[in-house]
Amino acid sequence: MSIVPAEAVSGRTRGRETTEPVEVVAAAPLAPVAQLLPALAAVYRAQLSRARVARIPLLFVATFQSIGIMVLMRGVVDGGDEARAVVAGSAVLVVAFVALNLLAQYFGQLRASGGLDHYATLPVPPAAVVLGAAGAYASFTVPGTVVTAVVGSFLFSLPLTHLWVLVAVIPLAGAALAGLGAALGLLAPRQELATLLGQLGMSAALLLGVLPEARMPEPISYARDLLPSTYGVEALARTFEARPDWTAVGIDLLVCAAVGVVSLTVATWAYRRAAVR
Repeated sequence: MSIVPAEAVSGRTRGRETTEPVEVVAAAPLAPVAQLLPALAAVYRAQLSRARVARIPLLFVATFQSIGIMVLMRGVVDGGDEARAVVAGSAVLVVAFVALNLLAQYFGQLRASGGLDHYATLPVPPAAVVLGAAGAYASFTVPGTVVTAVVGSFLFSLPLTHLWVLVAVIPLAGAALAGLGAALGLLAPRQELATLLGQLGMSAALLLGVLPEARMPEPISYARDLLPSTYGVEALARTFEARPDWTAVGIDLLVCAAVGVVSLTVATWAYRRAAVR
């Protein structure tokens, strides 16, 4: 607190000028911005707790949907590369349903309801909000993805030996799809459009990820290469072979990781853009 000198302040009382001291209160300093990792951990725990309560029925639906698709495809696919593609695509489809579709709806709803204003007032880096929510939604897909991969392996008589690769496929494909879902939800001008875009993204993951590439028209196969989850599907499908090409698996995972970095960067930019509007 500081005192302004009397001669520096003038006023008018009963027709004559007078001077009196005025107290000037200094503004309180703002809280320092939280570091990225602690803020990320806090957002991740909060989102994961919320997801456990609100998203369990939807995870069941996503898992049941993927298993149902494999049962239907069992009637037209006997084995070989096509069976591996169906099982891998169905497993990653669980990630797409939750990390892409539901996250697009969540951020669309958050933007429409003014929930972004709450996060904007907190001393939390924008990247922590996006990464925390994306990580929570991707983590939430782990049980359904594992169950789908195991059931598909038994259904198509595929080996279970290398399913440990899901430890890499789930977070990398989840990051790529969650970043895309968050960007769609934040950039959509209306909540209904965010929901529509999320549904379209999941449909693309279904059609381009589950159906065998050999049966697709050539222009559609090019579109498949643009889908972020494609490289996670390819990496998982290669591990069902008797002697997997681990170099190709590693390349697919690296591409999936690079796509994840790009999509999360775009989502962080979209969050900053939406938060200041």
